[in-house]
Amino acid sequence: MPLPPPSSAPDGKPGRSIDAGKGRIFPCDRCGADLVFSIGQQSLQCPYCGQIQRIEHQNRVPIVERDYLKMLAKLQRQRESKSLEEDDQATTQHAVRCDSCGAEVVFQGTLTSSSCPYCACPLQRDKVHDSVSRIPVDGMLPFLVPAETAAENLRAWVKSLWWAPNEFLKQGASGKFNGVYLPFFTFDTLAYTTYTGRRGDAYFITVGEGNNRRTERRVNWSSAGGEFEQFFDDVLIIAANGQHADLVRSLEPWPLDSLISFTPEVLAGFFSRTYDIPLEDSFSYARQLIEAALAQSARQRIGGDEQQITSLNANYSRITYKHLLLPVWLLAYRYRNETYQVMINATTGVVSGQRPYSAVKIAFAITLAVIVALFFWGLSGSSDGIHFSANDLQFGQEIHFGR
Repeated sequence: MPLPPPSSAPDGKPGRSIDAGKGRIFPCDRCGADLVFSIGQQSLQCPYCGQIQRIEHQNRVPIVERDYLKMLAKLQRQRESKSLEEDDQATTQHAVRCDSCGAEVVFQGTLTSSSCPYCACPLQRDKVHDSVSRIPVDGMLPFLVPAETAAENLRAWVKSLWWAPNEFLKQGASGKFNGVYLPFFTFDTLAYTTYTGRRGDAYFITVGEGNNRRTERRVNWSSAGGEFEQFFDDVLIIAANGQHADLVRSLEPWPLDSLISFTPEVLAGFFSRTYDIPLEDSFSYARQLIEAALAQSARQRIGGDEQQITSLNANYSRITYKHLLLPVWLLAYRYRNETYQVMINATTGVVSGQRPYSAVKIAFAITLAVIVALFFWGLSGSSDGIHFSANDLQFGQEIHFGR
């Protein structure tokens, strides 16, 4: 039996507009309850009568790369004409009256999709993601990983943390999963790069006499430089403040070849945010990642055993972008009065999170390394060959110690 087609509001959009156009809901055609997006069905489904309503992706705007400089010029014209008041209002507090129970649902900041705290009715702010004063959403990925699978992946992730306290490994990370669509910008660009630096070629010589005779490493330095072009495709930048960029980056790669056009029905039942990091600032963050990759490319071109870069200049052309909404399972858990955040890629199931470390295990590893170093030092009869420092063990920026 074919699924019923989606219902449309008088404005031609799916669902029904409520509270004088401030919000939007998706009522069930059979019983009138509010539909939510079903991950298993990849359709809207009524949680009460089970009615499944398909989502139409036909006749949507094709997903294409957008001209970065043209968009910046458009935004500048809007600023000059003071037509960005709606854009400013998009990231402030808004209230939408729930159509089911009449309560005022407050949308704080960049939140655009939520649910009523009293009756759990899913609500969306209308005319935000597709506002003429905002950068439109070009594409999105729907949730593919259900919460149950995300929980299984989280348990497997915890078990893989060898440096974690044993108490934490037994206790695990527990909390409530929240599904949220986070805003991203992707950037494509062609970088023409010139660089100068030095190439170091290592060689060894024997110095000293008698018991002091030893081999030392020396480096012969020579000048180096050149130019090259390198194309960057889909450099992904989170466009929401308050998120851990390192955790978000660890969720990559995303299956961006499976993007669908912006579909508000897919947001039903999940949280969603609009961007509050402007396009130009997002490209500045992208440039940091690009320039790090360019420096690595320059080092490969310099060659040798060591490289020093004295100048690196890049000119960017053919800059394009896409504005995307990508699905993430968020969870916050507590361990020994500390709060840790976990993110799970809701399309691939990849887990990225903060975690505690065991001071006992780290101390044991350092002690063992010192013993091994002293053992080999004793065998060699010289301390010149081995240098050990606790700083050689790097465990990341955020370390929380437990037993």
